[in-house]
Amino acid sequence: MKAKAFDSQLFRRILKFTQPYRLLFRGVIAAAILLSIVTALRPFLLKKTVDLYIDPKDAQGLLLYVCLMGVVLILEGLFQFYFVYWANILGQNIIRDIRLKLFHHLLRFRMKYFDTAPVGQLVTRTVSDIEQIARIFSQGLFMIISDLLKMVVVLGFMFYMNWRLTLIVVAAMPILVYVTRVFQRKMQVAFEEVRTQVANMNTFVQERVTGMKIVQLFNREDIEYQKFKEINEKHNKAWIKTILYNSIFFPIADIISSLCLAFVVLYGGIRILDGDKFTTFGDLFSYTMFIGMLFNPLRQIADKFNEMQMGMISANRVFDVLDLQEEKQVDGTVVAEHFKGEIELKAVRFSYIPGEEVLKGIDLKVQPGQTIAIVGATGAGKSTIINLLNRFYEIDSGSITIDGTNIDAFTLESLRRQIGVVLQDVFLFADSIYNNITLGNPEISRESVIAAAKKIGVHEFIMSLPGNYNHDVKERGVMLSSGQRQLIAFLRAYVSNPSILIMDEATSSIDTHSEELIQKATDTITEGRTSIVIAHRLATIVNADKIIVMERGQIVESGNHATLLQLENGYYKKLYESQFSETA
Repeated sequence: MKAKAFDSQLFRRILKFTQPYRLLFRGVIAAAILLSIVTALRPFLLKKTVDLYIDPKDAQGLLLYVCLMGVVLILEGLFQFYFVYWANILGQNIIRDIRLKLFHHLLRFRMKYFDTAPVGQLVTRTVSDIEQIARIFSQGLFMIISDLLKMVVVLGFMFYMNWRLTLIVVAAMPILVYVTRVFQRKMQVAFEEVRTQVANMNTFVQERVTGMKIVQLFNREDIEYQKFKEINEKHNKAWIKTILYNSIFFPIADIISSLCLAFVVLYGGIRILDGDKFTTFGDLFSYTMFIGMLFNPLRQIADKFNEMQMGMISANRVFDVLDLQEEKQVDGTVVAEHFKGEIELKAVRFSYIPGEEVLKGIDLKVQPGQTIAIVGATGAGKSTIINLLNRFYEIDSGSITIDGTNIDAFTLESLRRQIGVVLQDVFLFADSIYNNITLGNPEISRESVIAAAKKIGVHEFIMSLPGNYNHDVKERGVMLSSGQRQLIAFLRAYVSNPSILIMDEATSSIDTHSEELIQKATDTITEGRTSIVIAHRLATIVNADKIIVMERGQIVESGNHATLLQLENGYYKKLYESQFSETA
């Protein structure tokens, strides 16, 4: 959705976030009012000083007014401090709340959303866009309010002192207002283009840094450099456009202000020479300050409106994500304390893309405590079943039940707590091994982690690392081999003590020693709980209670290892013989 020049509905929505900080908000407004009054007092006191004490040569009165102006100046500095400080504190508090709300919202999106949403764009929304919202308050809204108050107070003093000179100033203001309005419209379009290019650049850089190994393996450095050069050029042009508009506007504003001052001095000088008692030298002195106080805020309002506009555009982008309620998963109400482990899929159909079914009416029943293996070619739908059991995606039709209860009825937290998953592509956070195993769960003690590691034979490997359980694996676990990462993921699932264990290609990318460790632990881990194993390496599943063979989203064969080998021209038999011959 494209942001308007000023979207009042969006602005009201932003202001709702100030409600917990009403006292601070009022403090900023009060500081702005007091600041505008004391700021306008300085030129007024200057007029009085010139007319009452400098012209009559009254040194004692001059000293008194100079001291009075010093007090006003101190008060102006004090109010300016509180105004700026409180406005920035309010802005930071608000973006803290919005950022928490946005991240909490993202954590509950369906996995389908993250399949298509660029990561760099989400990072931009969560970090830089929200940071820009703070400038609505620190550099935009309150600065504009303060400037408008100053202008109103200054005009009041000017009309009180000399309405004739003031009319000359007022006559010039519509010209500056018109120029300012044109500038605002141009800048709004330019800034929206800037934010778009920033999001594009973030997305591009994030993807290339993450996939740097592929870039270098396939010698794409020059190609990616040229692509980045094009994106960077668009970003550069978007900013140059804003620089151009600023370069045109501010000189024009300065010229209008200078011409206005020239006319005031000319007219006021003529009135003084003609003996007009209502126009004094004090008026001319004070008006040189008043015109700056009147025109500079009007000129700066355009710049501050730009800051506010940038914040509004960023807020619009953030709220677009917050408004995606259809992407949030509907949570159940039943808390799953413990599963016996009976799983049943009835006529389950599912498609990632509408019209392109991945699962085509799957019927499958797993008894409590059974170990079920699912095999098939890539794209057959094996991993999709795992995604559906964890409710990462919602099925198109059919039903999935655990212990006779539809999984939609369970709360997502309790459902996933009872299902332990070891994926082929292991993701580790830039943290210690211990924290990657427990994932911050306070119910899992260090002693239980060490005991579990010893039980499955991982303890020695961890103790061999610098810092052992406190070893920092760095981003995505780059300090560990793929086999070591797999073992950590296996231990992570084991210590959570799930009712159902799922291993998705869990031994497909590890070395022989690591595979032996996992194979050794499998019997212990699967004891007393339902287990589902997805694997290409059939040697790891020959002892499964039941083997499900999938092809193109359907179950084509079912039975134990011995039964499936007896099927003439069976898919499993061909696959097993092929792998056996390769191993031989």
